Amino acid sequence: MSILTVKNLKLQFGGLLAVDDLSFTVEKNSISSIIGPNGAGKTSVFNMITGFYRPTGGEIILDGDSLINKKPSKITSLGMARTFQNLRLFPNLSVLDNVKSGMHCRTKQTVWGALFRTKNQKTEEQLIEEVARECIDFVGIRKYTNRAAKNLPYGEQRYLEIARALATKPKIILLDEPAAGLNFEEKQYLINLIRRIRDEFNITVLMIEHDMALIKQISEHITVIDYGCKIAEGTPHEVLQDEKVIEAYLGKEDAV
Repeated sequence: MSILTVKNLKLQFGGLLAVDDLSFTVEKNSISSIIGPNGAGKTSVFNMITGFYRPTGGEIILDGDSLINKKPSKITSLGMARTFQNLRLFPNLSVLDNVKSGMHCRTKQTVWGALFRTKNQKTEEQLIEEVARECIDFVGIRKYTNRAAKNLPYGEQRYLEIARALATKPKIILLDEPAAGLNFEEKQYLINLIRRIRDEFNITVLMIEHDMALIKQISEHITVIDYGCKIAEGTPHEVLQDEKVIEAYLGKEDAV
């Protein structure tokens, strides 16, 4: 059963057609990836799915709910979380406060509760902190809990962004190049972490990634796009043997 359906998606900037008639599905509790050369339109697809770009045409359905014309905050409340290729943390806030900020979409108390420190407000604040600490522990950065985000090593900043996304209690998490800038050991830890997210939390994972070794090791299904169009999809073995995919990445040899 699919949790995410993208149908005939199109994005046009003036005369530039960035994404053209793109369709794919993501199965529940799967680990799937979107790959393609630089400039293929991968991040534009993520931005449309998460509400940062408004599609020119097409449909995006998350677990039965249309996401078209919905704001990012609403899409998050429906069960979708994401990370970004370029980290978007609050650099001067602690690790704990960064992750607590991810719970904003799940809070119910009003400004009056905060002003008068009601019982319900205190209970909710306690729950937010408990969930945040659980997410921090899960990604393995507990020792940095009270440290400012900007003072974490780069790899741990990547894990922090994942922890904040998990705090939103998502059904599906979109990871935009999560391995960018990581060394070999950090990538192996990331692979294990992504599997645990799926296996222990039953969260579907959709990634954009350029590291083909990582993609082959972890992805169950791959969609390949080039110039905004889907050129192949299937298992890692099927996709990476596809002539269109090889041509997109390596170019076509000119006839002599």
